[in-house]
Amino acid sequence: MKFNLKNHRGKHLQRCLMFFLLLLLSYSCGKEGDYKFVDFSETMLVEVPQNERVDQATLRVAVAAMVSPKETFIYYRDLLDYIGTRLNYRIQLIQRKTYGEINELLDKGHIDIAFICTGPYAMDKQKYGFKALATPVVRGEPFYRSYLIVHKYSKFQKLQDLKGYVFAFTDPESNTGFLVPKYWLLKMGERPDSFFKSFSFTYSHDNSILAVSRSLVGGAAVDSLIWEYYHARNPIHTSNTRIIKTSRNFGSPPLVASRGLSDRLKSRIQDLLFSMHQNPNGNRILEQLMIDRFTLPRDEWYDPVRMMNQHMRSLENAPDAIKKS
Repeated sequence: MKFNLKNHRGKHLQRCLMFFLLLLLSYSCGKEGDYKFVDFSETMLVEVPQNERVDQATLRVAVAAMVSPKETFIYYRDLLDYIGTRLNYRIQLIQRKTYGEINELLDKGHIDIAFICTGPYAMDKQKYGFKALATPVVRGEPFYRSYLIVHKYSKFQKLQDLKGYVFAFTDPESNTGFLVPKYWLLKMGERPDSFFKSFSFTYSHDNSILAVSRSLVGGAAVDSLIWEYYHARNPIHTSNTRIIKTSRNFGSPPLVASRGLSDRLKSRIQDLLFSMHQNPNGNRILEQLMIDRFTLPRDEWYDPVRMMNQHMRSLENAPDAIKKS
């Protein structure tokens, strides 16, 4: 009897592929909720569906990892489709794991516009040549905060109660997800590595919310806009959390353009976004995102981030000094 090694390998490969397909189907049909821990690939390119013409130019749009990749596409899909359709551009969505990677791509001209975190914009706008085009107005104000959250059934009532427990930060450059809680600790004369039993970076605010909801960590610091969005739209995990501390106001995360984007296209994008709430379809998209409208950012809205960072540097350089709130 002859043994056909080629056929045997082919059948084995088919069985492996079928098993992998069934595994994917069973995972996607799970009832755990809409957002899960997601490990980013190095780069994720998504073509946003629209009535594409052969002569359409491409607008490369990045979204910093404020929410996980799946949620990013859900959250921004209609908005990006609206921008592409109205400008007659094909939209290419680019995602990376960290805020820093998005900054570098903008600096190198590999991205045209990006929704970025407030921290990198406030601290690195000169370095990377960010041009702020628009910022969202939510509940009547262009500001957001950091929420310190814990599980609703936990014993924690204040930041000090989390000493010796596990904590989740978002990204090393995240304003609300890292810089603010680090600042709170420095004012207490503490540092993350000495205050917490351990800590990790989840690289998205929805992952941090999920970690607290499942009691994987004692607490986390998250973007108020994202927490409020999920709490209103899909509270399956936020309803298991409690807010025990809130920061001051900071300018909301802006949409920025790279230095290489033409002034004409920047103006077109701004005009489109500033009038979006007056368009029936545009207003519907904004309502889904819980955004009132877009407005022109004012640089002073981001001064509190710069002042906080300056104060942090002075505290880090004088660790034994008396810290006052």
